[in-house]
Amino acid sequence: MASTRTTSTSHSVVAVVPVKSFAAAKARLSPVLDPAQRQALAAAMAARVIEAAGPALAWVVCDDPTVADFARSHGAEVCWTPGLGLNGAVAEALDRLSHEGVDVAVVTHADVPFAHDLAALAVPDTVVLVPDRHGKGTNVMAVPTGAGFQPAYGPSSFHRHRAEAERLALPVQVLHDTALAWDVDVPDDLWPPRSVGSWPTELPRPQRHPVALLPEG
Repeated sequence: MASTRTTSTSHSVVAVVPVKSFAAAKARLSPVLDPAQRQALAAAMAARVIEAAGPALAWVVCDDPTVADFARSHGAEVCWTPGLGLNGAVAEALDRLSHEGVDVAVVTHADVPFAHDLAALAVPDTVVLVPDRHGKGTNVMAVPTGAGFQPAYGPSSFHRHRAEAERLALPVQVLHDTALAWDVDVPDDLWPPRSVGSWPTELPRPQRHPVALLPEG
């Protein structure tokens, strides 16, 4: 499957959203969501992130045909990157965008249910990092596409991404955004505190907090 390549130089900012197969997504939620519910949640969160890219164009980075069809149905372009893994796929997307004249890519995980205003994070010739709420992962990062930035997702990626920006002598801005810092990996993540916001009604989750099902004592 070839990549969809219709981006023009009129797009100075593009949101890059890596999306894995919905069928394989969110296995750690299996104690509270069945496979169909996990797939529905993963797709709904990805749709929200794509929507939050506006007015910028969104590129969905994937190697799954179902995800590719989903991306197109939500107005995103497809960056087809089979067999590259997360870091290789994002690096490939940055390279392709650079060659198409796009200045900044805002890379956002697809499991950020409170995603908003992603295009506003782009700053020319600057790396903007939004760590997760634990201060270790990187939920969102805006990077100049032609700077040679090498993604380093995985444990403690926030610190590695900051070091990569420093290696390239790029200014770094760290943004602590409560909403963007909230991602979903484990059951408790489905029940954020009120300070984060009300759970989006379009996103499925169990009817009750799993902790409430545990016996007292």
